Amino acid sequence: MSRLGFKSVVYHGDLCLGELDTVPVSEENFQFPNNEIRIHHLSTQSERCYPLSILQTISSFSVRCKLESSSLVEQPNLILLHASCFHEVKTAVVLVGEEEIHLVAMPSKQKKFPCFWCYSVPIGLYDCCSRMLNTRCLSIVFDLDETLIVANTMKSFEDRIEFLKVWMARETDAMRISGMSAELKRYSEDRLLLKQYTENDSVLDNGKAYKIQMEEVPPLSDGHDRVIRPVIRLPERNIVLTRINPEIRDTSVLVRLRPAWEDLRSYLTARGRKRFEVYVCTMAERDYALEMWRLLDPEAHLIGLKQLLDRVVCVKSGSRKSLLNVFRDGICHPKMAMVIDDRLKVWEDKDQPQVHVVPPFSPYFAPQAETANAVPVLCVARNVACNVRGSFFKEFDENLLRRISEVFYEDEVGILPSAPDVSNYLMNEDVGFAPNGNSNAPISEGMNGAEVERRLNQLDEKHISDSSSTHVAISSPELGSDSSQLLASTMAVLPSQSMNFKPVLVGPPVRRDSSSSDSDYEMKRRVSNMKPGLDSRSQSSGQPPVLSRVPAQFSSMQMQPQGGWLVEEDIKRVHITNRSPGSAQEPDSAKSDKLQPVQNPLSSTSSTSSTIPPPHATQVKAEEMHIEHDRQKQNLPHAFQVSGMSITY
Repeated sequence: MSRLGFKSVVYHGDLCLGELDTVPVSEENFQFPNNEIRIHHLSTQSERCYPLSILQTISSFSVRCKLESSSLVEQPNLILLHASCFHEVKTAVVLVGEEEIHLVAMPSKQKKFPCFWCYSVPIGLYDCCSRMLNTRCLSIVFDLDETLIVANTMKSFEDRIEFLKVWMARETDAMRISGMSAELKRYSEDRLLLKQYTENDSVLDNGKAYKIQMEEVPPLSDGHDRVIRPVIRLPERNIVLTRINPEIRDTSVLVRLRPAWEDLRSYLTARGRKRFEVYVCTMAERDYALEMWRLLDPEAHLIGLKQLLDRVVCVKSGSRKSLLNVFRDGICHPKMAMVIDDRLKVWEDKDQPQVHVVPPFSPYFAPQAETANAVPVLCVARNVACNVRGSFFKEFDENLLRRISEVFYEDEVGILPSAPDVSNYLMNEDVGFAPNGNSNAPISEGMNGAEVERRLNQLDEKHISDSSSTHVAISSPELGSDSSQLLASTMAVLPSQSMNFKPVLVGPPVRRDSSSSDSDYEMKRRVSNMKPGLDSRSQSSGQPPVLSRVPAQFSSMQMQPQGGWLVEEDIKRVHITNRSPGSAQEPDSAKSDKLQPVQNPLSSTSSTSSTIPPPHATQVKAEEMHIEHDRQKQNLPHAFQVSGMSITY
């Protein structure tokens, strides 16, 4: 052990590069196994961001240790490694268990080279987050039921209609009876549409006939068969009729898509530029979830077909939603993600600050809620996402990148600035208001969670019983118990004396925190293996889908010049009031300085010159941002100039 700490031998593959001293930076005294630093590979080159800024954003720890040479003899291989990492904007990666230890080449005030700072992150996380930060991209996670869609089968429609009739018979208030009567009418009309679709493969809506269109569902992997689904789309009414199992008519579903979904989707994919990596986290049955997402993203612009099985995450029974589960195998860091959901407490406590809670979609109880406000719910969500992304990268550029550019090897690690976190830019909603009045509804609008699986399993069991010579025993009391269970459970949650059917149409999004609101999300996640003809995406284990690891290395993206180092926000102005829903308008004027090539002073057998960012940000284009809550436009600061640093060996 040296006076500085542990002396470690450095290897790159089988080649010994020399020795470095491990300098402790905290009481933990981090040490490499067997005092050997075995470099597995060099990281992907960063296009815009310094490795130190990336690691400071995604590492759960600060700097684990420092490395420097105390040898009196020059170690040219280590000097070459340091120079290559610094000038090519890479890190040297050491694999230790399930972690990567990244050696970050640092400038030195004393011209003491080679010298490194070391960070640890989960395997694969650095490359994925480096790509996202370089392309100014965050992650967004969507819930499905009552957030983006409401779906019902014939059985769920019948149960809801029966429930409302029972409730109306008990009610004495004329205004409430009138409201329930209108709700009952809406359920009955949609039930009639679904009945026509199920029996005739066509519907008659407002005197116009619509026939099924056969839509192909491409196989999601080599082991999956091609599926053809009969679908009827009524775009003017945001209604889609589909069949979860094309061979079983009783799995027909009427789906209502939430208004303004197209506006939100257009923002996420405008001009082919990814602002957010999109994921889905739901407690619904897997085949149902995949089909619902296909209806929302029919052209697979938000989630590519090859990514779909990994990015549609179905949570098993007894579990809460978790970003670590969504981002398994180092796909993204939770600090770089936001969630759109109508419920908060279905998420792990540590993830709840990342959730933007929207009022539940209630097309039957309060259909006017989506159109009564100046801005539809999903347009508000779009504006929130726009503000979150702009604020995140504004802080990343002006605070983290700017200050890290002034850090030297000899500095204390405590001077490093804190990293931006999406949760810092999400407003806390007032739980005292329900913008669409859904908190007063005596019944959930559509299927979700355990109900989805129960309905589909019942339908499949019925199909087996009707079509097979060997009947499956199903007790009739169980099949007929849904409505009574629904009535009993709802009455227990919402006593009649507390009912108030008058919807509130204004107010901020509501956080529905009561355990009763989330009870229907606590679900049984075992998908039956007895679904005849159902495509092989079903999982019998009930476990969350096993996500394949994102490759640790990916090709460098050829970036178009975009808006300097600040996020080149595409929405020039987000109208919050007095505007009709529509996608954001985007200027094409954003440009950035071209990256200048820097020549590695120490040649190696590999290429020694590469196109990298200048040592620090050059100029920042003024941006216009509009914060949805205070409805005021923010003018971001103009260019800042930071002098560059160079390394002389």
